[in-house]
Amino acid sequence: MRKLMHPMQRGPLVTPSPSLLGVFYLLVAFMTTLILGCPKSCHCSEKNGLTVVQCASRDLESIPSDLPEDTVALLLASNRITKIPSQAFKGLPRLQELDLSRNAIEVVDAGAFRGISEGLRMLDLSHNHIRAVPKEAFARLTAKIRLSNNPWHCECALQEVLRELQLDPETINEVSCHTAVREEYAGRPVIQVLDSGINFCNFHHKTTDVAMFITMFGWFTMVIAYVIYYVRHNQEDARRHLEYLKSLPSTSQITKDFDTVSTVL
Repeated sequence: MRKLMHPMQRGPLVTPSPSLLGVFYLLVAFMTTLILGCPKSCHCSEKNGLTVVQCASRDLESIPSDLPEDTVALLLASNRITKIPSQAFKGLPRLQELDLSRNAIEVVDAGAFRGISEGLRMLDLSHNHIRAVPKEAFARLTAKIRLSNNPWHCECALQEVLRELQLDPETINEVSCHTAVREEYAGRPVIQVLDSGINFCNFHHKTTDVAMFITMFGWFTMVIAYVIYYVRHNQEDARRHLEYLKSLPSTSQITKDFDTVSTVL
């Protein structure tokens, strides 16, 4: 008779190799990231095991907050973003490329790039509406930066900001003064103006000195006017006092009147 085999003894189980399990787990993790971590208005893809978030031309008005933590590239070009708030990219320690070009950005907060400044390699802010940025916004930033085609106001603060940045050499001549502290520099590339020896901070100091001089002159004029008014007012009081004294009867007249009265008595 043939020996019956117990159901639990139907043969050896096939165990997947560790390499196959590793690939499987990576695939599951990647798909989970795509499904759960990617903003619904964007498209996420893989780049060397990390995530590239494509949000260009999606009519966005603000920067998405639900971004995957392993994002290495965030592409937000051609949207309607108007502001980069403080810590807008917190939780993205691996971010290397950030494209915010062709938006309507006017305001960049001082802490806009806090948390990503050291790892970032490329930052594109070209073709926006930026006139000025606080120096603190780019603190510790080592990325190559594109700032071209913005309506920059050329003055001391902008000069101090540009001094600390690594501007993209391909677009550096397109960073122009839309307005300036001196009208003759409007429309010219900022670098060209600075390379000619112009120092916007000197204009700032001169303007400050002139303002202080005008203020001091105004105070001096007020003091002189008050002194003149005080002297004239006192002179008028003194004149009226003298007239009052003159109107009083003299001592000799009083004595003569007293003798007349005594004689009559």
